[in-house]
Amino acid sequence: MNPHPARIHALSFDVEEHFQVAAFWSEDRRRGWDQYESRVERNVDKILSLLSRQGIHATFFVLGWVAFKHPKLVEAIAGAGHEIASHGFGHEMITSQQPGQFREDVRKSKQILESIIGKPIHGYRAPSFTITPRTQWALPILVEEGYLYDSSIFPVQHDRYGMPGANPWCHQIETASGPLWEVPPSTIQMGPVRLPIAGGGYFRLYPYPILRGLLNRAAAQGHPLVMYLHPWELDPDQPRMEGSLVSRFRHYLNLGKTEARLHQLVKDFRFAPLRQAVEAVGKACASKEALQVDLSSGMRRCLVSESRNG
Repeated sequence: MNPHPARIHALSFDVEEHFQVAAFWSEDRRRGWDQYESRVERNVDKILSLLSRQGIHATFFVLGWVAFKHPKLVEAIAGAGHEIASHGFGHEMITSQQPGQFREDVRKSKQILESIIGKPIHGYRAPSFTITPRTQWALPILVEEGYLYDSSIFPVQHDRYGMPGANPWCHQIETASGPLWEVPPSTIQMGPVRLPIAGGGYFRLYPYPILRGLLNRAAAQGHPLVMYLHPWELDPDQPRMEGSLVSRFRHYLNLGKTEARLHQLVKDFRFAPLRQAVEAVGKACASKEALQVDLSSGMRRCLVSESRNG
């Protein structure tokens, strides 16, 4: 059982198609995205139904490409009371981009999402968490493009991403262009190794009782958990793609168990959108929105209401 039932944790979903994952990336596959079967709507609907039954709201980091193709899906997510954030536009890893390409990608995604929901987009998560030691140049660009928080720095060792030794808790980064809140996915220190426990493939890899124990141990340190999943992880019948043995293992492992595990997870822990679960981020977003409303009205008054804290 969860020893901290009153604490609110952050639940998030990276909304992308099953054929867009980095594990199977190739330029040929990228050019053929329009020819693949779209399954994102049915998978997100499954998540929305599950969350609705439990009375839970979450943060959805939506890929701009998906939002452009399925604007009604974004409207449905926002209409159900969930937070919309950006996953970039084309799901290209930042490690393969130049600064100008990255700026165009995050700007395009933000504009598409904001045009659909009519509200500012404050959060960003990089495809495959690829803000790494050599792509930290992306952080000031996010500030310049109007983002207030990022959830891309994974303080672990991995072959494609990760920043070992990075601060594992929510913290503010002072970039050359101003402050940016960083909200890393959850990890736990096990001896000399920091172990990822936030979700995704790790959610499918660990037997759930073991994962729950690790999550409780992490939660006991006083910080909200920051969990993530992908809609395609609740779709065991998705078409199989060709790739390396490692890629196929990571992508297809235990897909048939994800939905049941997610159902148990939201019973064991209290969840909310990221900006609600993380007090500092919620206050920053509320302050920015209040300032925008204040400036547009020409009035000088405080419009920030008391933010809820987990």
